[in-house]
Order: sequence, then structure tokens, then C-alpha cells
Amino acid sequence: MLYYITGGQRSGKSRYGQNLALTLSPHPIYLATSRVWDDEHRRRIEQHQTDRGAEWKTIEEETCLSKHNFNGEVVLLDCITLWLTNLFSDAGYNAEKALEIAKQDFDELLKQNFTLIAISNEIGMGVIPDSKSVRQFVDLQGWVNQYVAKRADKVTLMVSGLPVMVK
Repeated sequence: MLYYITGGQRSGKSRYGQNLALTLSPHPIYLATSRVWDDEHRRRIEQHQTDRGAEWKTIEEETCLSKHNFNGEVVLLDCITLWLTNLFSDAGYNAEKALEIAKQDFDELLKQNFTLIAISNEIGMGVIPDSKSVRQFVDLQGWVNQYVAKRADKVTLMVSGLPVMVK
């Protein structure tokens, strides 16, 4: 089962996903994809860790999601955007190469028998960025969001803390 939760920054995606995971398992896995970019980002990560209780098992994985065995588990992937940021950076800011790697790894991940709750961001709903690399990342994010949503059993768009069922 694949649940896909998307929305803007601070729209309530993570909290909604965490609550969903806890209804599906007493001991879900939190698959954290973030690198620590700076002190402010470290504080955000620490706040996410504080928000989760002892019932969570955390696995930190920046790039290769499929290398972990999740069979029979409930996994909250938080988040696709940070995972893509890592892949994009490691691919030398080549969106096509990062897209190929992301699709291959995600397809490999979905070969396992488990419940995945994937969190992502809708970052292309605002102004067109004036930086080429940022435009390329926004495109990459949009392509991967479409890729994941197409495979998802359920899609939820978070708007101002409210879930809107899309699929």
C-alpha cells in the first residue's frame, strides 16, 4: 500500500503522515532523508525528532532508499523533496540524471511488501525561479511527484493543515 501526502511547506504533511502511520502500526519506521545543511536546518530536524515518540524506529538514509529491508513494516518516508535534493546535488545538479536515479530506486523500493507513506512538497505552485538550477530542481520535483502519485493507492493534498483527498 502506498499513501502519498503532498502540500506546501508547513501545511501539516508530516504530522498527518505520522498520525496515519501510528493508526497502521504501533511501531512504525521513520525513514529520514535529510542532510544537515546548516544550524537552522539541524534545529528543524531536532524538532521533528522531538515530535516523535519512543514508538518510532528511525532510519536515516540520504540517497538509497531501497537498500533497506522494510518487508511487513509501516514506513513513513519524510521526505521525497529532501531525498531529491541529495540526489540532485550528488548528480552535479543534473536533473535528468537525478530523475533516472530516483525512479530506479523508488521502483526497487516498491518491490518490497510493506506499507509506505511518502511525504513530498508541491514546490512549483509559486513564481518561476530566476535561477536555472532552481528551475531544474522544481521540474525534477514535479516529475517525481507525478511518478509517485501515479503509483500511489491514496493521494492526499495538505492545505493549511487540512487533508484534501485527491485519489
